[in-house]
Amino acid sequence: MNASSPGRIVLLTTSHRVAPGLLSWPAWQALRGADRVLCADGAHPQLPYLREAGVRVDEAGPDAQELVASCAGGRTVVVVATGEGEPRLTDGLARLAGSGRVSMPDLELLPASYDLPGARLLDLVQVMDRIRAECPWSSRQTHEGLAKYGLEEAYELVEAIEEGDRDELREELGDVLLQVVFHARIAEEDETEPFSIDDVAGGIVTKLIHRHPHVFGDATASTPEEVKEHWLRTKAEEKRRASVTDGVPLGQPGLALAAKLASRARTAGIEVPLPRGEGVGYELLALAARAEEQGVDPEAALRVAARAYRDAIRATEA
Repeated sequence: MNASSPGRIVLLTTSHRVAPGLLSWPAWQALRGADRVLCADGAHPQLPYLREAGVRVDEAGPDAQELVASCAGGRTVVVVATGEGEPRLTDGLARLAGSGRVSMPDLELLPASYDLPGARLLDLVQVMDRIRAECPWSSRQTHEGLAKYGLEEAYELVEAIEEGDRDELREELGDVLLQVVFHARIAEEDETEPFSIDDVAGGIVTKLIHRHPHVFGDATASTPEEVKEHWLRTKAEEKRRASVTDGVPLGQPGLALAAKLASRARTAGIEVPLPRGEGVGYELLALAARAEEQGVDPEAALRVAARAYRDAIRATEA
């Protein structure tokens, strides 16, 4: 220890989305090599694990000047940051350093644990838990009552995609994600067949792995067509449906329904003449089937035309 050295301050940050005690090796080295370890929050989730590992932690929250003084003589002080990140302390240190009147210790920001991709989903689950328990409206919702919102949010997502609005796209994706988490939270309360968001995520992970043997297995696929072939084959093995129309939701918009049925028949190699009848419905059916055969989404195409019609109406009104 150099008596003339101003010392060293290490601000140790952790993520509440990572299990307490799972710290990086540089963090453990800093903690074990420090002359003093401080934490202003006596209920910090890391404290029991640090103490169990033999690290002495003083529950103290000195101001910037006191902290700098405690480093005199070349001492190293590690500050275990609270959830707010110690803004009062860091602002104070910045002011001291800017004054030019204080011999400042070396300052180091050391992340001790990192969020993995998708970690913020844990925040959403926690928020949803609390809302479900404490909100008078959310606590009374059912799958049936929320169904209409799922449709609305899906349509708003499609609109954001078609408009090319990135900010809206991000927001609408969040609204759709909320519907998934909300339904999963309600499902936890089912007395006969409960399931959770982890069951939902686990199910789709298993499905994705099984339907991508060219990624997770020995199969090969070099074109989108080959990928689709793998997908359809594994899906058929999973579902074992009696008809290619099984699983097509009849409640979806009519053009999308017609196109989906035409796609199922064409993919299965079934040649079925379109039913003939009087009225606009049969004409729309023929148009939807033709669009699907040409690789055009009839719903999207009609929305484009409808927007042009809307703009024409507004232009006329103006």
